[in-house]
Amino acid sequence: MAEALLTREAAEAADVACHQRAENGAAIADLVQRLRIKRPAFVATCARGSSDHAATYGKYLIERALGLPVASLGPSLASVYGGELDLSRAVFIAASQSGRSPDALLLTEAAKRAGALVVGFVNDEASPLAGMVDVLVPLRAGPERSVAATKSFLATCLAFLHLAAEWAQDEDLSAALAQAPEALDAAGHCDWTPALLSWREASSLYVIGRGLSFGIAQEIALKFKETCRIHAEAFSAAEVLHGPLALVGPGFPTLALDPGDEGSESVCAAATAFAGLGADLRYAGGGVGAAKHLPLPSGLPTALLPLAQVRTFYAAVAALAKSRGLDPDRPPHLSKVTRTV
Repeated sequence: MAEALLTREAAEAADVACHQRAENGAAIADLVQRLRIKRPAFVATCARGSSDHAATYGKYLIERALGLPVASLGPSLASVYGGELDLSRAVFIAASQSGRSPDALLLTEAAKRAGALVVGFVNDEASPLAGMVDVLVPLRAGPERSVAATKSFLATCLAFLHLAAEWAQDEDLSAALAQAPEALDAAGHCDWTPALLSWREASSLYVIGRGLSFGIAQEIALKFKETCRIHAEAFSAAEVLHGPLALVGPGFPTLALDPGDEGSESVCAAATAFAGLGADLRYAGGGVGAAKHLPLPSGLPTALLPLAQVRTFYAAVAALAKSRGLDPDRPPHLSKVTRTV
């Protein structure tokens, strides 16, 4: 059986990380200089789907490293409701693989009118969004033909990591950025396929994260839906112990993503509660006695552990989709560029 495009494109992530860091130095330096001249009061992000999940990863990086609040804005405010926001003291980051969704373009135009410094994390440098922003930070992921985003998602996360590292002058984040190609390559040699294939008959599941791993949980849940047609939901380890816990019982499929930091304790506690209810638990990072542990590279910096988790997941989810008789590259009803309004 031919290898899925999704799998091949995910395998390019290490090269993308290397090129992006080398080629985006000037753009990031220019952006950081502007941000230091006029420090924003907050960061606003504009994104949909996988790009929005990457922005969630970026939110936790920026909030922790710089002490600035980060808010995800709803594009419908501009495209449907015709509203205006006071963004005069904000840096506005629009993240998009295609740079062509009408609602994102309209919200970006509104942000410019409102006085924000407008930044684009965009893969298609010829897109309308790329030509609209004050500072363009190219994702440099190259063409992505599978409908399900992989390398462009990781490239967006890495753009947020590059920005946070330089803006905060954080040595640990800078070291993580430098190590990213090696970490993503190593993650590609870890195999979650046997673990996920045991969920071949699953109809629903939970993905649990916290902090930096929460956006990754959102991304993984989306991929279960669009490639495998499994109803997957992502939850914070704190939120999942409220109402969602009522659905958990013996054999309920659950993937827990340890963030490798102060949030690990809560993810471990949630996973332990699920195991006690008989859930079919897989645990990525750290340790829960009743869980089946998923392999990952050892010694990863905290900022890279969640990215390694999703990089390893991508290859396995393609195999799971095929085992269910599905084409992971061409999900029904979906297209590569989603033109929402």
